[in-house]
Amino acid sequence: MTLEIVSPEAKLFSGQVTSVTVPGVDGEFQMLNHHAAIVSILAKGDIKIEAVNFTATKEGEAKFFVGADKKHHLSITSGTLEMNDNKIIILVD
Repeated sequence: MTLEIVSPEAKLFSGQVTSVTVPGVDGEFQMLNHHAAIVSILAKGDIKIEAVNFTATKEGEAKFFVGADKKHHLSITSGTLEMNDNKIIILVD
């Protein structure tokens, strides 16, 4: 599936991923390939990305870190997410 993460300053990531875990307002949830369409508000926490070949954009390189779970993490204060037709778009603050 395709993931795109955008902040007010720049696009932070765009690429193919195998799973994405996000901090929803009612708790953390994960999306896998062909997840049902969803729109959600995100709370403060980490977006966790699992990808075979992870490459952040030049603007996003310094914002990601690899956690103990071997996934790429991005800390956010809030955001919104839309998944439709196997494409996830996340707008973060």
